Amino acid sequence: MKYALFLGCKIPSLLPAYAASTRAVLQHLGFTLIDLDFDCCGYPARSVSRDAFVLAAARNLALAERAGLNVLTPCACCFGTLRHATTFLDEDAALRARTTQALAAEGLSWSGTVEIEHVLPVLARVIGVDVLAEAVRTPRTGLRVAAQYGCHTLRPSNVARFDNPLAPTIFEDLIRLTGATPIDWPRKLDCCGDPLHEANTALSEQITRAKITDALASGAEVMCTACPHCHLRFDGVQTLPSDTADASIRTLLYTQLLGLALGLPEKSLGL
Repeated sequence: MKYALFLGCKIPSLLPAYAASTRAVLQHLGFTLIDLDFDCCGYPARSVSRDAFVLAAARNLALAERAGLNVLTPCACCFGTLRHATTFLDEDAALRARTTQALAAEGLSWSGTVEIEHVLPVLARVIGVDVLAEAVRTPRTGLRVAAQYGCHTLRPSNVARFDNPLAPTIFEDLIRLTGATPIDWPRKLDCCGDPLHEANTALSEQITRAKITDALASGAEVMCTACPHCHLRFDGVQTLPSDTADASIRTLLYTQLLGLALGLPEKSLGL
């Protein structure tokens, strides 16, 4: 299985452990990951220029198309952004014409043949939960885990096509195969608060702390993430001073949890 690995901007610069653990786990499972000359997925430009956002995404997809590869990303935001861009290009002929012209200036083209995948569905459906479970060597028995889905993987469902947006189970299934126990918690599908961080810092912090409190009250020992934005938000808010005696929770990337269960060295997982 060969994919073009799309890490986006935040993972290499702010969460290199996610890159390390993704490479370690997928290569251990027989994947070949190819690094291309990718740029930003385009997400930061969405509120400024729709054309610029779509062109940035399309350029990355055109690079993958030229290499004859589908795209695999561990970033939920990049996953949602790239899929949104392809949807907009499919639906808007004028936008597609402008994007095609801009790409042609670089000798690139986009035809919509490249598939965009997030690491969780690839693990669950391409490899398969049963096959992964058989590969587990050091099960994390007894560890109680809260699955943090994030928004971009689930919504809008017609774009993401990730899982049932109101009752997803894929993350819990993947946690369960490691030997850990996924907990049920009321705020599981709430936003982590990251999109509001710059616009309304106080509200963003309130949302994040509410999720942490809810996970702990539901019996979680670990918050498991598959999105750098969510992971950095949970880690970041717990370093801030607070007027309340908020408890803290350990954060763990799913690729780290799976890597530990597979028996991979902690160093290779960024731990």
